[in-house]
Amino acid sequence: MSTPVFWLPEECDPASGATVALTGAEGHHAADVRRLRTGERVELVDGAGLRVRGRVATVERGWLSVDVETVVREPAPSLRIEVVQALPKGDRAELAVELLTEVGVDVIVPWAAARCVTRWRGDRPTRGLQRWQAAAREAAKQSRRAYVPDVTLMATTADVVSRLPSAALALVLDESATESPPDIPDHGNVMVIVGPEGGISEYELAAFDAAGARAVRLGPTVMRTSTAGAVAVAILLSRTPRWG
Repeated sequence: MSTPVFWLPEECDPASGATVALTGAEGHHAADVRRLRTGERVELVDGAGLRVRGRVATVERGWLSVDVETVVREPAPSLRIEVVQALPKGDRAELAVELLTEVGVDVIVPWAAARCVTRWRGDRPTRGLQRWQAAAREAAKQSRRAYVPDVTLMATTADVVSRLPSAALALVLDESATESPPDIPDHGNVMVIVGPEGGISEYELAAFDAAGARAVRLGPTVMRTSTAGAVAVAILLSRTPRWG
């Protein structure tokens, strides 16, 4: 069974031999929901690369303490995966973010593509961003990641085009493409652009192509926008040391 992971309390700078108290929502989850017991191993992460390993020292209702054994700062990966995700419909947005986080994506960019059914207007960009960030945080904890993906502000197509020059390789998922996903470099920034259910418009495809992105096709079936990104990233990472 995997060692359970919890969020390290904010402004906590633990050291080997120290004791860390989990209170609030994390303490309730650990003590009352997971029902951890004295002596069980746990890990605490801060979402920015810090991983603390230790054992439960004390358990009370709603909180527990952890005796710290090791503190590790995991280096950021030299190969960074950035996914530009067209806004999915309904709760499929959170599903897309969860799957991308679980497979190891480093940056998630919400994209207001031309054919998106969902539109973030008024206060929806703020609320939508908060939901995506919360989904990424919870998925990172569930998948035992030390890093939480960076979920950016909503991007327009022009914004996406402006991000392309920084990528060592940029791929656009397009069912009409004839090329399969290529091998990717071991370092640098790789960008994957995932269109909406209605597909990427000809104008958008042309803009991405002019900026150096390559259109690729995953296979003979057409996937939903909420799952295509995770499948594409899994294919790419399976060929790199990050999944080696």
